[in-house]
Amino acid sequence: MWPETSEQVTKLRTGLTTGTCATACCVAAAIALFSDTKQQPKWVDVTLPKGALVQLEILSYELIRNGIKTSTIKDAGDDPDVTHGATIFVELMLMEQKGVQFMAAHGVGTVTRAGLSLAIGEAAINPVPRQMMTAHLLEFAQQHDYKGGFLVAVGVENGQTIAQKTMNPRLGIEGGLSILGTTGIVRPFSCAAYIASIHQGIDVARSNKLTHIAATTGNSSELAIKRHYAEVSEAPALEEMALIEMGDFVGAVLKHIRKVETQKPQLTKISVCGGFGKLTKLANEHLDLNSRVSSIDFAQLAQLAAQQGADSNLQNRVLAANTSLEALSFCQAQQVDLAHRVCQEAVTFMRRYIPNHIELEVWAIDRQGGFVGKAVSFRS
Repeated sequence: MWPETSEQVTKLRTGLTTGTCATACCVAAAIALFSDTKQQPKWVDVTLPKGALVQLEILSYELIRNGIKTSTIKDAGDDPDVTHGATIFVELMLMEQKGVQFMAAHGVGTVTRAGLSLAIGEAAINPVPRQMMTAHLLEFAQQHDYKGGFLVAVGVENGQTIAQKTMNPRLGIEGGLSILGTTGIVRPFSCAAYIASIHQGIDVARSNKLTHIAATTGNSSELAIKRHYAEVSEAPALEEMALIEMGDFVGAVLKHIRKVETQKPQLTKISVCGGFGKLTKLANEHLDLNSRVSSIDFAQLAQLAAQQGADSNLQNRVLAANTSLEALSFCQAQQVDLAHRVCQEAVTFMRRYIPNHIELEVWAIDRQGGFVGKAVSFRS
């Protein structure tokens, strides 16, 4: 589950996707199988979807029946990816039938629900990684006049355990992780894999006929909104599939919902729940709530407090506050409902993206996970 992020900025480093790692393992295995001297190179080159070459280190080689098993270590750079440091492996086996077939080895999951880019029962190896591995393997077949095909089993050591830290169980991917990647490169804090999971979560919820979803910034906010709907008798409880862990990426939620709901309306209600500080950024029209991109604007908070009736002395205290929650506490002490106004501003901004047939609500929480503000924009 995505943690509530801090406000500290750090230097960033790029990395490579699990799909690129699996492709490197395929390349290494193919070299070991087809080279005249059965080479086992320490480093191999992989061509990324846009044509760039990257080099990856191969950790191990192991002969298996009809093929070879190779492995490498995933380096995600500074992307907050749970697979950073994981061992990705491929069992590459030769078969008579032409083409390339894929299966899940230990630690890679299987699709069990509709709404993903793969059919139910398929190994959770996404289309672009499949294309990358297929292209490299077919090139080896052509070079060596090989008339048969390949069976590629992709796995991740401890993948079942690591997957519990992802949205895979909620998406209906059982037994392990997904092999992901669209460009092959992990841009620092582009969080492409995480954003893809957000999109998949929305797609799975809609494919399973849910009409109310809740997007949250972290653990505390998810628990708060889940508890609320479990206790409110006039509203149904939220199913696990309805809970979208968006982290800081509210833009990924809003833009994807606008896209899919414009094409085919289904959702009737969206709840967004997050820490008060994060929501001040949303109210200030930021789509990425992380500190590397956006910061808390105390001048904005002082202005909003003034609109709620704060006198000049309180406005100055808000402006000089050390944290957003300190500013909120100043306002609460004088019965100035700053949190409600922040939520109202956030809802108004969200409505620019979300079609009018969907009801919107925003909930703000404090550090203890208690609600401090709420605003609603009803559908029309």
